[in-house]
Amino acid sequence: MTKKERYKHFVEYFSKHQPDAVTELHYGSPYELLVAVILSAQCTDKRINQVTPALFERFPTPQVLAASTSDEVFNYIRSVSYPNNKAKHLVGMAKMLVEVFNCEVPAGIEELQKLPGVGRKTANVIASVVFDEQAIAVDTHVFRVANRIGLTTNARTPLAVEKQLMKYLPKDAPRIAHHWLILHGRYICLARSPKCEICPISWFCKYYEQTHTEGALKKAEALSIKKAKEQKKRNALNRIGRELKKRSVDKDI
Repeated sequence: MTKKERYKHFVEYFSKHQPDAVTELHYGSPYELLVAVILSAQCTDKRINQVTPALFERFPTPQVLAASTSDEVFNYIRSVSYPNNKAKHLVGMAKMLVEVFNCEVPAGIEELQKLPGVGRKTANVIASVVFDEQAIAVDTHVFRVANRIGLTTNARTPLAVEKQLMKYLPKDAPRIAHHWLILHGRYICLARSPKCEICPISWFCKYYEQTHTEGALKKAEALSIKKAKEQKKRNALNRIGRELKKRSVDKDI
């Protein structure tokens, strides 16, 4: 199957079955989503959604968060991954929003990346979810699933994955394809034990083709070769047996 065909099947399937896919992070404003996405790095959305209600209640605006300290913020996010660094990033981000961006979350990816704690992935999430830009954020799920399905080739970095997806996806698909890939990776195409047996897109998945279809063929071929060798060995032993028997008869005569 060609890459072009895989992209076609990918878009057709998810457009039909997940036409309204959205982020699972809970938020009520661009500011809240920015905070949630910064917190979500190497952490589950479920955990972030447990933490953010109290955090947003205490720090409802960038101004309030900017006037706080990382030590205070830490107390609200201690259960997430890397809470010390994230607390510092959140306060620094809020201060820059207040001092540089007039308390508004900027729309541009380059401007977003100037904020503490905001890398390209986070910037792409905000650009696509808040500002409806056709951008695709590559997290661990997107990276893994895109490579497994066969949407990317030899893409060893998040940026390489992003560039290939942006190149081959239809122009109106990147922002929702981001959610398709995340949700598929979160619930079906797991990192350690992908649920290939219940995967609805295994029929065009390169990983499935390599680990199941080709694997089964190779296993069957190996078994066939083994049986052929065993049969050859039995035939040789039978010939030897017949020859010994014939020699015994000749000797008696």
